[in-house]
Order: sequence, then C-alpha cells, then structure tokens
Amino acid sequence: MPEITLGLLNSCPAGVASCPASSCPFRSPRSPRLKLLESALLLGPRPTAGGMEFSELIRTGRAQAELLRGPGAPPLRGTLCVTGHHLLLSPGPQATSDLWLLLLRSVDSIEKRVAGDSGTITLRCKDLRVLQLDIEGVEATLDIARSIEALSSLESVITSFPFFYRPKGLRLGDAWHFHPPEHYYKRVARETNAWRLSEVNEDFSVCPSYPRAVIVPRAVDDDALARSARFRQGGRFPVLSYHHAPSGTVLLRSSQPLTGPQKRRCAEDEELLRAVLAGARPGARGFIVDTRSAQAAKQARMTGGGTEAKAAYPGWKRLHRPMERGRPLQESFVRLVEACGDLEQSMDRWLSRLEGCRWLAHVKEALSTACLAAQGMEREGACILVHGAEGTDSTLLVTSLAQLILDPLSRTMTGFQELVEREWIQAGHPFQLRCAHSAFSHARPKHEAPTFLLFLDCVWQLGRQFPLSLEFGEGLLLALFEHAYASPFGTFLCNSEKERCLCEVRTRTHSLWSGLNQPKEQRKLRNPLYVLNPLAIWPSVEPQSLRLWQGLFLRWTRPPEPSEAAWEKVWQIVTDKEKTEGSQPTVSASEPQP
Repeated sequence: MPEITLGLLNSCPAGVASCPASSCPFRSPRSPRLKLLESALLLGPRPTAGGMEFSELIRTGRAQAELLRGPGAPPLRGTLCVTGHHLLLSPGPQATSDLWLLLLRSVDSIEKRVAGDSGTITLRCKDLRVLQLDIEGVEATLDIARSIEALSSLESVITSFPFFYRPKGLRLGDAWHFHPPEHYYKRVARETNAWRLSEVNEDFSVCPSYPRAVIVPRAVDDDALARSARFRQGGRFPVLSYHHAPSGTVLLRSSQPLTGPQKRRCAEDEELLRAVLAGARPGARGFIVDTRSAQAAKQARMTGGGTEAKAAYPGWKRLHRPMERGRPLQESFVRLVEACGDLEQSMDRWLSRLEGCRWLAHVKEALSTACLAAQGMEREGACILVHGAEGTDSTLLVTSLAQLILDPLSRTMTGFQELVEREWIQAGHPFQLRCAHSAFSHARPKHEAPTFLLFLDCVWQLGRQFPLSLEFGEGLLLALFEHAYASPFGTFLCNSEKERCLCEVRTRTHSLWSGLNQPKEQRKLRNPLYVLNPLAIWPSVEPQSLRLWQGLFLRWTRPPEPSEAAWEKVWQIVTDKEKTEGSQPTVSASEPQP
C-alpha cells in the first residue's frame, strides 16, 4: 500500500539507499530502526532519475516534523526524511509507534505555507487522503516541499519504485504467468471449436495496444485480421472477450471502424463479423453496442471514424448507449471528492452537490449498458460487439461488467483477478495516462480519467446488492484502486503490453497478484459469506438501489468505523462453524434424523 507502518510492512523504502548519508537519520550505523528496516526487507539497487542520482533532487534530507493524518489518527512527531521514493517519519527511539512511510508516487498535489520560523506542507494523495506536515524551519519546509514535488512527478517508468522493490518472500517472475491469454483460450476451446488463438500481433505491429495473442474466429486467417486492423482505429480489430457457453454466444470488443466521410468499407472486417455469427448457434444475430451517442458517432465519421454500415454487416444491428469518458468523467470525480471533503455543508447543500457531480449517474450508465450487453447474450441469444471510439475505456468497462453479471467464475477471487488482467491490463487500458493524477491535482487534465475506478465502484454496487455472490470483498477493490494510482508492484505500469515489454516490467518488477495472494492478505480480501451462485446476477439501477461508495470516498474524512473488527468477527464465526461441522461425526443415511 502507498502508506506503510513497519509493523504491517508490505512496501520497501528502497530509496533510503539513495539519500545523503550525512543527513539521513536512518543511515546511521547506530540506528536500530534502519537495522530493523533492512532485516524486514531487501533493499533494491541504487536508484537514479534520468541519469542523475535521486539524491540530487533532495534539497533537505531531514527535518523535525509533526504529522497529522486525519480524524481518529493521533499526531505523529519525529524526524522526517525524504528518500528517492518515500517520505519517512521516525517517531524516535523512545516512541512506541512504528516507522511511517509514504510512497511519493501517491502524492497528487502539494501545498506549502510558512509562518514565523516554521511551515506546513499539505499533501493530497491519489488515494484521497489529506496529510499535514508541520515542520520546524522555513527553509527546511520549502526545501522538503520542492523535493517532494520533484520526486513525485518523475515521468520515467523505469525509475519508478516497482523497479527497486525487493520484498522478502517474493521472487521476480512470480505470478506474472498466472493469467496469460492462453489460459482463457483453453477454457473457450473446451466449450467450442469455432475460435482460435492467433499470434498475428506477436511483434505488436498489427495493434500496439493489444497483447501478442488474441482469440479470433477460426474461419478468419491472420492476413484478413491484419487488413481488418487497418480499418479500425489504433488497429483494434474485433476480438473475443467472453464466450457464454449456456447460450453459445460471444462478447467481442474493438475500436470504431474508419469509414470516414467517404463511407469506406473493408471486406475482411465484414468477413470477420460474418464468421462470428456463423460460429455461434444457428440463426444467431448480433448487436453492436456503441458507447457514443448517435450524434457523436456521426461527427466522428467526419474526422475519419464512424460506425458499421447496416448494409455491409448483415445480421448486426447497432445500438447507441452514450457513456461519458475523458475530461467530463474526471471532472465528475473531482467534484464528488470536493463534496465529500466539505464537512461544514448543510444537508441540502450535500445532496445538491452529490447530484450535481453526476458520479452515480455514470455508475448507472455503466451498469445499464453492461446489463444490455448481458441480456442480449443470455436472453436474446445474440452476439455482442462493444466499441466506442478508441475502444480502451468505456468499451472495457462494459465488457468486464457484463462478464461479472453472467459468469460465476469471474466472481471468484482468481477469476476476478484474471478478468482485471485480461480485460483491462492486457486489453490496453492506458493506466499510465488515465491514472497520472487523481482528484486533487492542480494540473489541467489531459488524458486522466477514472474509468477503472468507475469499474471498481460498479463492482462494489454488485457486491452490495448480491452480498453472497462475490468471493472477494471491498478490501480487494480498495487495494486495486490504490495500486492503480501508485504501487510498489509493476502490474499497472505503462499503457499497453508493448510498453511493458519494452520496459521489461515482467522480468524486473513484482506482480501485484503475488502480493495479494499471500495467505496473510487473503483473509482481508475474501468475502467470508461467499456462496457460489451459478446464475446471472442482474443489478438494479434504480436511484434507490445505487449508493455512494462510502468505504472509498468517505474513509479519510470521518472517524474510522469498526468495519475491520466486524469483518474479523464474521471470519471468526465462519471459521468456528466450519470447525464445529468438521468435528461432528457423519450421520449414516440409514440412521433416523432429528
């Protein structure tokens, strides 16, 4: 997690090796905290930033400070130290509290002010926390603020902390092989022989945002796929996202066709979608769910994009379900966080701001469109192709939610991890761009958009409405949110598999799944009340049914609730029940039952 105390250490302050030895209290050979730190962790290699040592960006190595962490958390006073990747605060040798660390990548914005002979730094973090540091000395305050600003905004991927993170108990390469495209294809191949695994994109030349291997109709050869790719924005030709075995139908995703004002056509693209219907059940038809409005799609055609012409794609019908993306979605997120952080507003003001930010309206749009796609497969027996413009945002939101609704395996712990890996990470959602800033940044948003957070919110809504049907709980969703924006692991780095290959992410960083699947973590992430539900789960999207995700948006602005204690109590009850049932003698079928 971005903030760690030594008693619950799951991140490594490898940057401590790069701070000036003369000024860092943790580098002293007499420091018992450094010895404890190094015994708990393996420090990574000496970090550099664009050819220079990180220490060159650290203007002041240490200062005396008091940390205010919000409601319910006592102040922490001690020595503050800036390292290449972390902000550390040691309460001193006589203190009982642990060493406090903050991953600098998690800082979204920084504000500083000075008064007299001291200063205050306010850190607004990407996980929505607001931290205050009261620091002795005006010069120290300004220097530390400049150091944090410089180190938290480095753009180079290979100088980020995941490349230096070396925790004990994990080996490089572990868990990266858990969810390859071949794994899901084996499941599809057991259900139907109409599809094959193509490596047409082995060198990423056909589509830079797709993985090396994709699942495509068996009747379509690689040459036709390459020509179809040239007809789709960014090369994202239609590929299989999910095979729904009960109805024999499929869910596909792509980007928009490049029809343009001349209404261009592509015979290979048309052949691909004909093969999709031919490989499904007899008489199958298809729906193209376009996540843009009809007007937006028409405007896109004037700039080279467009939609599938009805005459060119017989058997397919287009449906427009407009969903917000990009800047409007980011601004909605910002307004919601601002409203949640205002503790002085009246009830009327709060309700007005909650409605005005339209976040829950976006949740409703996403769930409604996913239900439309799922109903088309489950109840209409139709094949579904989802796309917007680029096919890397709202498209992935719809396809992943539709699978959660229909597929019981996607609702297990392992299945959900595979879904996130396959439908978001490998499918080319540009995490590096979308999650560059959270809700507090003063920079004008360029490519930022909380699409993945919107997905997690929708999953939370599903879990709230169907509390027994998801094997994972809120803890996993919160962890994914935090790691998507700032993480010691490499799973969410870069914007595509091609970029991750160029940066050698899989061989030089640890996978998030290896960390989350540790036994000590699983108890916090699993749902103790989970019962396998083989049926589809159809969420209600009525206003009365959707709720603000308080566990995310309000967790830092109010005193903590005893939710963790309650969760542990539920686990204890379930565990005791299992032990009791396991110790009871088996009753013979011939014996009378009470």
